[in-house]
Amino acid sequence: MSQGSEEKPAIARRSPGLSGTARIPGDKSISHRALILGGVASGETRIAGLLESEDMLRIAKAMRALGARIHQAGGEWIVAGAGNGALLAPEAPLDFGNAGTGARLIMGLAGVYEFDTVIVGDASLSRRPIGRVLDPLRRMGVQVKAMEGDRLPVMLRGPETPAPIRYVLPVASAQVKSAVLLAGLNIPGVTTVIEPAITRDDTERMLTAFGADLSIEMDRDGTRTIRLHGRGRLRGQSIEVPGDPSSAAFPLVAALLVPGSDITISNVLMNRTRTGLILTLQEMGADIEVLDPRLTGGEDVADLRVRHSQLTGIDVPAERAPSTIDEYPVLAVAAAFARGQTTMRGLQELRVRESDRLSAIAAGLKLNGVDCEEGRDWLTVTGRPDGKGLGNDADKRVPTHLDHLIAMSFLVMGLASEHPVGIDDSSMIATSFPQFMDLMKSLGARIEQA
Repeated sequence: MSQGSEEKPAIARRSPGLSGTARIPGDKSISHRALILGGVASGETRIAGLLESEDMLRIAKAMRALGARIHQAGGEWIVAGAGNGALLAPEAPLDFGNAGTGARLIMGLAGVYEFDTVIVGDASLSRRPIGRVLDPLRRMGVQVKAMEGDRLPVMLRGPETPAPIRYVLPVASAQVKSAVLLAGLNIPGVTTVIEPAITRDDTERMLTAFGADLSIEMDRDGTRTIRLHGRGRLRGQSIEVPGDPSSAAFPLVAALLVPGSDITISNVLMNRTRTGLILTLQEMGADIEVLDPRLTGGEDVADLRVRHSQLTGIDVPAERAPSTIDEYPVLAVAAAFARGQTTMRGLQELRVRESDRLSAIAAGLKLNGVDCEEGRDWLTVTGRPDGKGLGNDADKRVPTHLDHLIAMSFLVMGLASEHPVGIDDSSMIATSFPQFMDLMKSLGARIEQA
């Protein structure tokens, strides 16, 4: 949501059984990288199924400002790339609104060029620290001018003498890893990224597909070493973007919680670095049937049949956090309806997302009658399987803090709660899932603008 946009409160009420087939929008992570790598490749990239959200429009605008030519034709996005090493200096600051991933990836991509790149964002994005991306860029020699505390706006200028680095990720972060690898595209020599815990690997897969000289080694202890040879030639590709598992999480959890539900979600990305939520829910007793598993564009894809299930609380291990990081808000909602306690660990990364997402989850749950306890990097939720007493009749709306995942998660909660659940703003949902309201209503969900 752009700063100053009008708030749109919304409310969800207990619904009858959900039914039908849902086709979710294209995967956000793959869409990001397809536009960015298409914009820096030589030749033409054609992208089918791109997520057409506000975040993606911001990235398209930024890549145009850096020299790529991008247009839509016949349901596809067509990108004529500038070529690796041939980006142009933007004439104005690149405004990413609330698109945090896009801003961080472009910092890496453009920050190593010998021109000034200024990146700005809305009030929400400007509060979020970017030091974890700026630190490795500084080690590469990038000149950085940022607000106090390493926050936006930031101005980057490439190093006088660029040099590759060997960088060990201090925390598991696909965004930081990706920013370093994108910077390495225009740095001579071999840029090395070492991740002690595996994170989503969309960047590595797509770099390889575009022709980058990239190798990956896995140690016995699970440490991954990624090596990228810089200044190689990338070639345009044809890409079909599968459905986003993070978006699929909302109709999926709704169907599990609402009695009588039986839905199918089609064409869902099933990359093992992205399916922590499904694994966790299955351990809790969820009836999720994987149908027609297949390969599409080098990615694992399947349809999911989801039926109402009685969930049981479990202890979710910290090592699952990288593959579940965007799904913890809706997992916490699912836990609110499970028998017993669910404890989620290793959640420190949630403190630095669109909001302090961990605190926002806990506050929203408590506002709607859920017994939960929040720690520095953990959350414990005690569920009520029948939803009795959950929600509220006092018209108290969950503060969303400009966070799309918080907004959608608590609307899902209202579909199974005894009382309605309201949120203070739904407008930012368009940043990642513009079709959310219409899709949920098509399945039978009782969601409306308040």
